[in-house]
Amino acid sequence: MLLEQALNGLQFGLMLFLLAAGLTLVFGIMDMINLAHGSLYMVGAYLIASITAATGNYWWGLLFGVMGAAAFGALLELTILRRFYQRDHLSQVLGTFAILLICNEGVRLIWGSQPVALSTPDSLSGPVEIFSGFYYASFSLFIIGVGLLVALLMYWVITRTRLGMQVRAGAANREMAMAMGVDVPKLFTAVFAAGAALCGVAGGMLGPVMAVQVGMGESILIVAFVVVVIGGIGSIRGAFLGALFVGIIDTAGRTFMPMVFAQLMSPAAAANAAPAVASVLIYLLMATVLFFKPRGLFPTHG
Repeated sequence: MLLEQALNGLQFGLMLFLLAAGLTLVFGIMDMINLAHGSLYMVGAYLIASITAATGNYWWGLLFGVMGAAAFGALLELTILRRFYQRDHLSQVLGTFAILLICNEGVRLIWGSQPVALSTPDSLSGPVEIFSGFYYASFSLFIIGVGLLVALLMYWVITRTRLGMQVRAGAANREMAMAMGVDVPKLFTAVFAAGAALCGVAGGMLGPVMAVQVGMGESILIVAFVVVVIGGIGSIRGAFLGALFVGIIDTAGRTFMPMVFAQLMSPAAAANAAPAVASVLIYLLMATVLFFKPRGLFPTHG
């Protein structure tokens, strides 16, 4: 059971990393609070579900859905969001919250209010025997593999390429990066499109596990912000470790808290108290990290 819950926590943490990575780069480089980030996750999931239903092939849906999410994110940045870069954070919060509401209503207008089905591919629909007597869902293992692969790819891009050098420079000191000749508008668009693509990947991975429905981005966005705060704004390494911490602690809390409370109080009281306490654990983790390291585990700003 411990191994199963550890794998569940790793799976959830890696998907949180896909969401938090784009969010932390946008926040770190553009100094912009983007509450519409969860809408990119929602739009990506809907596009993947629709293309999968039209083609009958999950892999085509994942490929073109992610591309569609990236294109939608780039278009959003070019037409609306770049107008908010020079505004204060209150304007950014209000503006991106308005975009979130518009996206929700746009999705409801196109796809309706009912959840949309997105099934796992047939090739990954069964369990896999990891070792004698221990079985785990093959699609969950696929999610873990994709999350680790994307994390390694991002690490290579950020640390080994010219674009990554510009991204790190922009996250550490945006004004100095501009002075050194970095094409900031193109960098912003590229970062935003990449973040939208990662949201699309997360939507395609979590869509078969969770419901593809209107407003699905809001709850996951809150947790992604927790990851960003814990890891340090602008830090990919911080987002990765923060996501793993949050994923494992959240999963362990929801699994083991009911068992602990069942030993301490009546079943009815435990049924009410355990989920509430479990949902608070990640926020206690965030408060603890901020108490000792107010700028997060791996801040990029000096």
